[in-house]
Amino acid sequence: MIKTSTLPLDQPSSAVSSAASDHKSLCFSLTEQLIQRGLVSSAQQVIQRLIANSSSLSEAISAAEFAAVRGLDLTVGCYAALIQKLVQSGQTQLAHSLYCNSVIDRVLLEEFFARGMFLDAFDCFVRMTDSGVKMDFWCYGKLFNGLCYRRHLREAMQMFDIIREKTRLLPRLHWYKTLFYGLCKGGCVKEAELLVGQMESQGFFVDRSMYTSLMNAYSKDKKMKMAMGVYLRMLKMGFQPDSYSCNTLIHGFVKMGLFDKGWLLYNQMMEQGVQPNAVTYHVMISSYCKKGKVDCAFMVLDNMVSNKITPTVHCYTVLLASLYKENRLMEVDEMYNTMLDSGVVPDHILFFTIMKMYPKGYHLQVANMILRAIALSGCGFDPSLLSSSTTGSLEEEIQFLLKEIVKSNPSLAEVAFSIHIIALCEEGKLDDSLCCMDKMINLGFMPSIFVYNSLIKCLCREGLFEDAKSLIYLLQEQCIVPDQKTFLIMINEYSKQGDLASAFDIFYQMEEKGVKPDVAIYDCIIGGLGRENRMLEAENMFVKMLESGLDPDEVAYTTMIDSYLKNKRPTEACELFEKMVQNAVGPSSHTYSVLIAGLVMNDMTDKGRLYLDRMLGDGLFPNVILYTSLVKHFTRRGDFEFAFRLLDLMERNEIECDPVRYITLVIGVCRGISGRKSHHFVNERSEREIEMFLCLLNKKTGLPNRMQDAYDHFELMQREGFHPNQVTYTMLIGGHIRSGEIDHAIGLFNKMNADGCTPDECTYNTLLKGLCRLGRLLDALSLFVAMRKRGFFPSQNCYDNLLMCLCASCLTISAFKIFEEMIDHDFAPRPYSYNWLLSILCAQKQFNEALVVLDEMLQRGKVPYKPTQRLLVETFSKEKLTMDFTFLETTNFNR
Repeated sequence: MIKTSTLPLDQPSSAVSSAASDHKSLCFSLTEQLIQRGLVSSAQQVIQRLIANSSSLSEAISAAEFAAVRGLDLTVGCYAALIQKLVQSGQTQLAHSLYCNSVIDRVLLEEFFARGMFLDAFDCFVRMTDSGVKMDFWCYGKLFNGLCYRRHLREAMQMFDIIREKTRLLPRLHWYKTLFYGLCKGGCVKEAELLVGQMESQGFFVDRSMYTSLMNAYSKDKKMKMAMGVYLRMLKMGFQPDSYSCNTLIHGFVKMGLFDKGWLLYNQMMEQGVQPNAVTYHVMISSYCKKGKVDCAFMVLDNMVSNKITPTVHCYTVLLASLYKENRLMEVDEMYNTMLDSGVVPDHILFFTIMKMYPKGYHLQVANMILRAIALSGCGFDPSLLSSSTTGSLEEEIQFLLKEIVKSNPSLAEVAFSIHIIALCEEGKLDDSLCCMDKMINLGFMPSIFVYNSLIKCLCREGLFEDAKSLIYLLQEQCIVPDQKTFLIMINEYSKQGDLASAFDIFYQMEEKGVKPDVAIYDCIIGGLGRENRMLEAENMFVKMLESGLDPDEVAYTTMIDSYLKNKRPTEACELFEKMVQNAVGPSSHTYSVLIAGLVMNDMTDKGRLYLDRMLGDGLFPNVILYTSLVKHFTRRGDFEFAFRLLDLMERNEIECDPVRYITLVIGVCRGISGRKSHHFVNERSEREIEMFLCLLNKKTGLPNRMQDAYDHFELMQREGFHPNQVTYTMLIGGHIRSGEIDHAIGLFNKMNADGCTPDECTYNTLLKGLCRLGRLLDALSLFVAMRKRGFFPSQNCYDNLLMCLCASCLTISAFKIFEEMIDHDFAPRPYSYNWLLSILCAQKQFNEALVVLDEMLQRGKVPYKPTQRLLVETFSKEKLTMDFTFLETTNFNR
């Protein structure tokens, strides 16, 4: 606002026409109407034009005074027009004073707001307030909102106090709420509750949503007594709890493992007439799964279904991940099929979860599977029609599915494109992923932060850190806020590269932007510091994590323990382990393994054995890393008997080694044994080395682009006097198939016969499966006939692959014969295969065969997919054929 009384007023000319006066009155009247309607910006424009077109300085000041009296803040344009009138009237000194006191700071503020530099804007605000210059009211609001949004909460609270004390403006309800929600999200719970008390004392209404946010903030801090206190206070104020407030408390209790109190609240919900929703059940299912109580999670799922609430994709996602973690693979498949049967559409989170269950290099295949499920459940598209619409290429199928999803259900297109982009990023196909994202944007679908994070991760893996930073800036320009995952990716990749300076730069940028680092980010930096032997800084960072209010998880404790051990400080490692247990953070098998292996490497074997006893007492078993460390240690000491005992223990516990571990074991054992003269030991060496050579060979053939390494190892075996057998050849054939080199696999199979090494049933199955998957149908049928002549039969998986291959070629008679042979061997085709077979039998009007297939599968409790059911009904009705459709009434069935 400006003080117009200090400006000299020229006397109005008697020559001013009544028309000009009428125009001014009309403008004032229009301004008042615009203010009443809330169109402040339009009112400011009217005043600006009125000042600019005034015939005298007095008219310009009159317009400015009119705006000031009505609380209308002048824009920079209004000030510019007024300064121009002052200069024209010779009042240059006053014009300069008005410019310095009112215009410069406002221009600076607008520039700071445009650039998102709210801390600089806050400094400007403090300077203006100290100088007695008042800001426009919109400036107050924009600055305050920006500080709260960017989590600059200390500055926002200072501004709140300054406005009340120095400007005598009463904060509006919107300001109270903005600061309150900012404090809750920033973890400043006590300050948020004090603010609620101020609101109530000022007569402002505190609604149920604010009480729930306060309960949620206390729950995150594991202060459930305080959360319950807020809940009781909410009830006392006359608010009835809703599902959101109850879910917040239930989540807080079950996250701490207090499931009894969670169920107590659940029962209270039912008694109060508050119906639990899908979120209620998801919270409990997720918490049970995190605690390793998967069977309890299934009990909650059954309860959910019995209450006629359809489980969401999020419920199925956590259950699938937990089942896979417990190696219950058959149940994973059943659960996935049950989810699709219930009509739940997969999303990108489910895709990411399932992708982790497959080996590297299968990301696009998994994406194709999920996109088929989306097309089936979300769009009603039958994926079996792909065979008639595409040539069978994986990328062509994916593009066709994307096109169908966009056409049939555009709401699912964003998820579908996201899945494809993430799969391309995981396979390192950066250019293809960027092209896919361009196509997505051109179609009008905006990528989520999840997609951008995948691209940023892919760029960092390629070493394109500057491009990754540019992509983050692009996000901000599009008003997409980078989340903790974005910064975690950058910090993690920089730490892996050993560039901790850049990792710290990203860390400090997070603090400047008001994004609070989480435990995972601290863990990355601590791990990087430990690897560089910068333990003092690692300890300081660990303390900083604690001071920020974060509770270290098992991974963070393990990282710090590992850093102590690698830097020859085993005593501190043991002390931190004990502190971890005291803080109720249960050590995992990995934590014990790191500690025991580190103690052994630091020549504290006896203490390592004590922790090994504690580990077994906790019901945990050593992993491959611990076994390898111990075997390496004892072979170096010459204690081969104990080393071999550990190897036998690994075999009994069915612990598999990766290639790196096998190389370590082979080198350690073979070098140690080579110096022995005993004949008994030479025989033992032969048995041991052959076994380990074969295991190592198997692992090498399972890696992409490592077949040459496998052949080098194959030659090493022969030089050592070990002759290849069926197992050796089968491993190499399987490796060629996984690498897409089917001709090499066939050539090796023929060489195997020529060398006098007769293929066994496993060799035939391996090659047959590869031929089917790569579309070599004629070769597959020829091998199938040769296999049967030898008295061998395909496995269930091979039969199923052959059936799918025949269905893809529409060879219905051969496909039906394979189906009958499978039934004779008591093998049931997979759901997708037999649905496909039913579809092509109906398409070629082989109805008798279709009925045989249907009857056989119904006897095994396998009901067709819903699209297949519709196809059967439509086809048999059209052909006027009789058929029993009572199986369609089944509601709860597995595929």
